[in-house]
Amino acid sequence: MIRFALSFALACLAVQPATAETRLPSGNRHAEQPDIPGGSRSRTKATRSSFDAKYEKIHALLAENRSLQDKIRKAARLYGIEPIHIAGALVGEHTYNVDAMDRLQSYYVKAASYLTSGVNFAYRGEAVADFVARPQFSACERASSEARLWACREAVFERSFRGRTVDGIAYPDNRFGATFFQPFYAGQTFGLGQLNPLTALSVSDMVHRVSGYPRLDMRDAGEVYAAIMDPDRTLAYMAAVIRTSIDAYRDIAGFDISGNPGVVATLYNVGDPIGRAEKLASANRAGGTRVPEENYYGWLVNQKIADLQAIFP
Repeated sequence: MIRFALSFALACLAVQPATAETRLPSGNRHAEQPDIPGGSRSRTKATRSSFDAKYEKIHALLAENRSLQDKIRKAARLYGIEPIHIAGALVGEHTYNVDAMDRLQSYYVKAASYLTSGVNFAYRGEAVADFVARPQFSACERASSEARLWACREAVFERSFRGRTVDGIAYPDNRFGATFFQPFYAGQTFGLGQLNPLTALSVSDMVHRVSGYPRLDMRDAGEVYAAIMDPDRTLAYMAAVIRTSIDAYRDIAGFDISGNPGVVATLYNVGDPIGRAEKLASANRAGGTRVPEENYYGWLVNQKIADLQAIFP
């Protein structure tokens, strides 16, 4: 009966235009888990592990580490979100991307090492700070927040630089973040929350305002990496990213996704919540009936929701 009621509610939602009051129901829209990317499968196989084993490992870390639980609750409270959303992001990242480290101390040690690593954010010798000073990005400077500023810059890169040759420089057919913000290797994320540098920069103003941490600077890559590797600070960035996703889908696309941890986790996984919310809103204004839905990552979070709610009731 519960499954029927959820299906009926989703069916009704799917044929109605989104408004500021459209609340997304809990649970998965997909009866079966969407396809898991091959990269995730190969990484897991290379470690001679399994998704089930990795889930159990991160679940145990969450369930047994009272200090981590308290820090998650504090971060969630400060950013006005439920702890289940931070827990869901951790479960997704450490099930499909990396294994949870047994000891959080390992992250503190690595955070300190990045401060003197000498890394920088650049492409072919051009620092990202110089790159975004180009006239193509001038309109972005009117953005009201770091999240909107970097979303605008990502959009400009996609439109004007990705896969193109501009001023004699050939830019790869790859994302802005992978091109300029991942000097170690494309696709790498860091720390307990598995954040990438661009994501951290996009919420730096919110984290400064709410948690009081210094604002990050794209010219200081070492400090950006240190911030996302530090288990204490990374929880604030995770919470800010989640807050940004919830706000973007409410304000731009007209959906309240806060009651569906799987959809919130999906956005944590795929990134660019503002751009995605804008595309969803545009499609629905044109007569579409699209609603936010979970991917393979968020599907697991909703599937395991009882486990997580037992830790964060």
